[in-house]
Amino acid sequence: MNTTQNISITMPKAMIKEAKRLAQGENRTMSELIREALRRYQRDKRWDEMNAYGRAQAKKLGITSRDVGRIIDEYRREKRSKA
Repeated sequence: MNTTQNISITMPKAMIKEAKRLAQGENRTMSELIREALRRYQRDKRWDEMNAYGRAQAKKLGITSRDVGRIIDEYRREKRSKA
């Protein structure tokens, strides 16, 4: 059973030329390059979603960037005292 599938995508010629240059420079196939680009896009999107969630939670709790270091220190002290 084949676990891969061929697809067709369209890109501007300049982008294709750059993709080929990158793939050759990294000793990769175009497929490997595009798969890696998709993985990175997915990772960045998840990271952006987590950051947005964290910012929303901080806003809801009234936590500012100035508070973060203090909160981390307090949490670590509390963990050490329980250990």
